[in-house]
Amino acid sequence: MPTFQTFKDLSITFKKHPVTNDLVTVKDAAAIQQSIAALLLTGKGERLFQPDLGTDLRQMLFEPLDFGTAAIIKSVISDTIESYETRVVLNDVLCYPDMDNNGYQVELYFTIVGDDRPVAVELFLDRTR
Repeated sequence: MPTFQTFKDLSITFKKHPVTNDLVTVKDAAAIQQSIAALLLTGKGERLFQPDLGTDLRQMLFEPLDFGTAAIIKSVISDTIESYETRVVLNDVLCYPDMDNNGYQVELYFTIVGDDRPVAVELFLDRTR
């Protein structure tokens, strides 16, 4: 297994650092979590010259709120992360409907390549227009 390297990316807030006036950066697990969230929220065909990048999660959120749709969402998330986020090894994806809040609770469990510490990320996918 490769040795751990530091991953660094710009924060999606584009705020400036109060001391250096540079853009704020995120590192390691935070950078990967930000990348996964952006990847999952990008619709297929949104990125020029990469028509297969992204998911159709937004369309799936308007399907019936049940365990069948949750299983499809889980499968799409797993396939997308395994295909496009090579910095992680996906251990598990849990997705279940939340009837009270009208959405899906998603839990991602992965390890960063070269690092043995597990990382857990929770997302809530809901319908917005």
